[in-house]
Amino acid sequence: MITKRLWKFRAGIAGLIVVGIMSFLAVFAQFVSPHDPYNQDIRSRLMPPVWLQGGSSKHLLGTDPVGRDILSRIIYGARVSLATGAVSVLISMITGVILGLLAGYCGGKTDSAISALVDVIMAFPFMLLALTAVAVMGPSFKNMVIVLGVTGWPIYTRVVRAETYGLKELEFVAAARATGLPGSMIVFRHILPNVFNTILVTSSLEVARMIIMESFLSFLGLGVQPPTPSWGGMLGEGRMYMLTHWWLATFPGLAIFVTTLGINLLGDGLRDLLDPYRN
Repeated sequence: MITKRLWKFRAGIAGLIVVGIMSFLAVFAQFVSPHDPYNQDIRSRLMPPVWLQGGSSKHLLGTDPVGRDILSRIIYGARVSLATGAVSVLISMITGVILGLLAGYCGGKTDSAISALVDVIMAFPFMLLALTAVAVMGPSFKNMVIVLGVTGWPIYTRVVRAETYGLKELEFVAAARATGLPGSMIVFRHILPNVFNTILVTSSLEVARMIIMESFLSFLGLGVQPPTPSWGGMLGEGRMYMLTHWWLATFPGLAIFVTTLGINLLGDGLRDLLDPYRN
């Protein structure tokens, strides 16, 4: 029975394995990385991967235009991508969930004001809004995380607001209200636990989106600044060599693809696991 249940969520387990591996590499990068990602060696510049002619087992995925090891920079780049995804989602989740609970439970003018704010934020293209904010504040890891977190909360607000509207009319909430419990206690003790599964699944999928946003901003030079390893930054550095040295952009792109795919599979698995109608 347990084996059949695990097989049912095999895609989610595959995603969990991918996320686990990437997290391990990010946390223990200094021990796993074969080279210092900042170390330059002009004599080894633009060396191809080990399986191509001219490659070396010393640099399995080759080197960049200044001789830095690509594999090491990809491993260290996982730190930037996963940290950006986790921290920005945490900021947007806390903001969006609180506003969604307020809008859904209080209703009236509070709901109208919060809903109007959500409509205004979502009227702007997300990427254009993030680009403008980062350009004004200045390109840096801290500013990028803040901008992504502050501009990503509306999706949580809409989802939590809709679920709170339905939950506040149910009997267990009415009973809690009849006992004289204050609204804040009802919201955080009775309503929030019942929307936690939805928040968890939404957050897992949002992490993948934030990683892609970070890569895009770094690709344009508005994210993490050189020489700090970043998958998006490596893509930006390698775009001019695409026709002659394809590995410079291909391997960072594959790292982004595999990581976001793993996170999406994990999110889908969590959705299926936590959905009572699918178990």
